[in-house]
Amino acid sequence: MIDLSKEKLKLDYPCNWQYKLVGLSEEKIKNAAKDVFCDRVHKVTPSKVSKKGKFKSFTVDIIVHNEDDRLELFNKLQAHDDIKIVI
Repeated sequence: MIDLSKEKLKLDYPCNWQYKLVGLSEEKIKNAAKDVFCDRVHKVTPSKVSKKGKFKSFTVDIIVHNEDDRLELFNKLQAHDDIKIVI
């Protein structure tokens, strides 16, 4: 069996990357994305709503320039108070 935890993701940068974000409202997610990405071009698309409607997920598309950029954006999204989950 292959241990995927030891494998490194091989991407050709710059490339389009998608983050899945979960939060309480579209407005809060869009504002959080704007806070993190600043003036960088990105697109926020609604995805799913939880069974009881409390949580909403969104797909965010953005161009990442290298692995450090991709991971830094992930960490900033994860640290934002209005984002509950980042995938």
